[in-house]
Amino acid sequence: MRRLAPTVALGAAVLIAVAGCGAQGTGSLGNVKLAAADAVQQSAQKAEKVTSYSADLVLDASGGEKGAGKIQGSVLYQSKPQLATDIRLDTITFGGQNVPGGARAILAGDTVYVKSELVNRFAGTSKPWIKLPLNELDAEGQSEIKKFMDQAQQFDLAGTVKLLTASKDVKAVGTETVGGVETTHYSGTFPVAEAAQLADPAKRERLQEQLSQAKDVKFDLWADAQSLPRKVTLSGSEKDATFNMTALFKGFNEPVDITAPPADQVGDLPRHRGGN
Repeated sequence: MRRLAPTVALGAAVLIAVAGCGAQGTGSLGNVKLAAADAVQQSAQKAEKVTSYSADLVLDASGGEKGAGKIQGSVLYQSKPQLATDIRLDTITFGGQNVPGGARAILAGDTVYVKSELVNRFAGTSKPWIKLPLNELDAEGQSEIKKFMDQAQQFDLAGTVKLLTASKDVKAVGTETVGGVETTHYSGTFPVAEAAQLADPAKRERLQEQLSQAKDVKFDLWADAQSLPRKVTLSGSEKDATFNMTALFKGFNEPVDITAPPADQVGDLPRHRGGN
C-alpha cells in the first residue's frame, strides 16, 4: 500500500482543473465568439450542471524518488439520485514496478468499496473487495484507505474545470475534433496558489499540499459547441518530478451503471491491525 498511495495521490492531484481571469484570443462556441477567458469560465459553469459522465484518464510521471510512472484508467460519475463513483485504475506502475491488478474504488451511497491486492494485503482479508462506511474512514488503522478515497473523490469534472479559470494567459489556438465532436482548443497556464483558492474548501488544503512544489500548471482544454469540456490535459513539475495528464470526457448527463459488488465478494476491513 505504501507504493500505491503516492501514485494515486499524484494522479488525483492533477486530476482536477479549470476557472478564468484575463485572456488573449477568441474562440467560437456555436455561433458566438467568446474571449478565451470567458469561454473557459462558461465551460466551468456548464461542467457544474453535469449530473453524470464518464472519463478516460492517463497520467505519466517522470523523475522524483520513484522514477517514471504511469496511471491509466476510467471514471464513472453520477450526482443523482445519489452521489456515486466508480474509479478503475487498470494500470499503475512506478519506478519500474507494476501494481498487480491495478485498483478499483466504488462509492455508493455512504459506503466505500475498494478492490486492490495491495489493500487486501494491508487489510488481511481474503475477499476481493472490502467495504467501509464513509463515516469510519477517520478511524484508527484506516489511514491508507482514507488516503485512497480522499484522492479518488477529488476527481470530478466540475472541480477539474474550475481550477483552469485561475488562468491569466489562456488563449484560443484553433479547432479540433475530439471523439468525433468538433471543439475549440484553448491553452494556458494557471498559478497553483490561486487555483487552490477556487477549490472546494474541503479539498483545498490537500490540493495545496499535493502541489506545494508546483508554481504553475500548463493546461489545454477542448470545449464543444455547448461549452462542455471534451478533453483536458495538464502538465507541470513537483520538486524534481514532472507529470502529464490527459482526461477525455463523454456521456454527459447520460445514465451510468454504478453498483456495489456482490455481497459474497465483499469483506469488512478489520478494525484492529495488531497495533499498526
